[in-house]
Amino acid sequence: MPANQGERARRRLSTEERREQLLSVGAKLFSESPYDDVWIEQVAEIAGVSRGLLYHYFPTKRDFFAAVVERESERMLRMTAAVPGVPVREQLTAGLDTYLGYVQAHAHGFRAFHRADAAGDQAVRRVYQRALAAQERQILAALAADPEFGPAFEGAPQVRLAVRGWLAFTTAVCLEWLRDGELTREQVRDLCARALLGVIA
Repeated sequence: MPANQGERARRRLSTEERREQLLSVGAKLFSESPYDDVWIEQVAEIAGVSRGLLYHYFPTKRDFFAAVVERESERMLRMTAAVPGVPVREQLTAGLDTYLGYVQAHAHGFRAFHRADAAGDQAVRRVYQRALAAQERQILAALAADPEFGPAFEGAPQVRLAVRGWLAFTTAVCLEWLRDGELTREQVRDLCARALLGVIA
């Protein structure tokens, strides 16, 4: 009877609910293990679905990973969204704290994401470029609305390039931090904060 109830519960999930369930399982597994150690069969087993159903939603493991990363990137954008009316300097520390905490908790996924982009994987590269553009827009919008930094945007097209460079810098710092762990999270946060304020000053 419990098995039948489980079958009925699985059938009751909508397409979107099932997809969300699979992505949640994937986010957990990719955060805990290297990409090559995560198996589709494992995802399907934890989610209580067949491997065929998982492949129906995501044709390949790489597509599945790309979808997980896209979901997590959108979540990170929401977590670090600017608060209207609060100066950028005040928000920068909190936003970086949130970001670095996430990177630390999802170290395997963070590394795999950037390795896959560097290797030229097209599915992940598309997600990567969208995530990078969204981060850039979010930072630029916060700066433009800030009383201190907003005026610098007038006739200063280099600001966009500076923010893009800072995002690349922050990624490189995070990857190195995860590799050697010599700095504390607070030290990494302060380093990245000073770098952003320096490039837009």
